[in-house]
Amino acid sequence: MSGERYPEEFKIEAVKQVTERGHPVVDVANRFGVPQHGLYGWIKRYSLPEGERRELEGQTAEIRRLKVELKRVTEERDILKKAAAYFAKESR
Repeated sequence: MSGERYPEEFKIEAVKQVTERGHPVVDVANRFGVPQHGLYGWIKRYSLPEGERRELEGQTAEIRRLKVELKRVTEERDILKKAAAYFAKESR
């Protein structure tokens, strides 16, 4: 996709066309004007029950937050290591 955003209802309706009505992904993608790989991603995401989908989205957001925090803490640690090495060298 070219960064274009689609409303959630649009995505759910496209997924229903494939999962409930049995239309081929190629046909639905062409009819809705979306890339096939995007529709496959929506099918993977929206074919889960809503409760499971919300839980999965929450876990994904938490993982993303933790990765950002890990990157920050790793950078802080590296800075402290360099500072410790610098001051150890200076004290000689």
